[in-house]
Amino acid sequence: MSDVARWSEVAPAKVNLALHVRGRLPDGRHALETIFAFCTDGDRLWGEPAPELSLTITGPFAAMLDDGADNLVHRAATALASEARVGRGARLVLDKRLPVAAGLGGGSADAAAALRLLTAMWSIDPAIAERVAPELGADVPACLLSLTSRGTGAGDQLQLVDAGVADMPVLLVNPRQALSTGLVFAAWDGQDRGPLGDWRMGRNDLEAPARNLVPAIGLVLNWLRERPGAQYVRMSGSGATCFALFADEAARDAAAAACPTAWWHLASVLR
Repeated sequence: MSDVARWSEVAPAKVNLALHVRGRLPDGRHALETIFAFCTDGDRLWGEPAPELSLTITGPFAAMLDDGADNLVHRAATALASEARVGRGARLVLDKRLPVAAGLGGGSADAAAALRLLTAMWSIDPAIAERVAPELGADVPACLLSLTSRGTGAGDQLQLVDAGVADMPVLLVNPRQALSTGLVFAAWDGQDRGPLGDWRMGRNDLEAPARNLVPAIGLVLNWLRERPGAQYVRMSGSGATCFALFADEAARDAAAAACPTAWWHLASVLR
């Protein structure tokens, strides 16, 4: 980016503290009850004014993404410009730090970061971004908010909650295997196992189908449960990333240092 770049946004990694699949909605999407939480770390998006819209992707997972019109960042920018009737462009650079198709809402978080960044750059009403977000994906409204919230409907109907996780150390671990959200939902057995109350007593209903598709998820979960100080261990979203919440950063950092080199990991803190 040039010296005139003035805007940047973190695209925080999303974790589902619990995820209950309750059935189907009339539009065919799955009916969900979930608690979203967000890390302080994730991808990062930079932007500067430009006559046209462009996107460059850098970072360790850049090679796994197309920077063309189908990229969610590009789609978010195009949709926002159209909805706000903005005739300006932007030069965007995405630093892709999170693995792709990993259950961390990476693409949704990147799209949401683009909506926030361009809302500021183009000086438009934030309500316009809120209208655009659901069109980009069910997780995008939650990622636009990036605050702990309860999601219902398809996960896009949100209510802010205090889940008691603010400032909790978290370790994310992924076996470096991408996992299609569509395939995981298609493999769900269709059984409603009950509503979501306290997330600590909840579950992730997508864990079983995800583990059938990527057995390494089970290895990651078992490894995390064996870490000293790990308090809550679950898979996030549709996988394959799993997480553990820790009582203190020292225990989290010790677990991070012991993480097998074949796996990706990120030590962070929940917002």
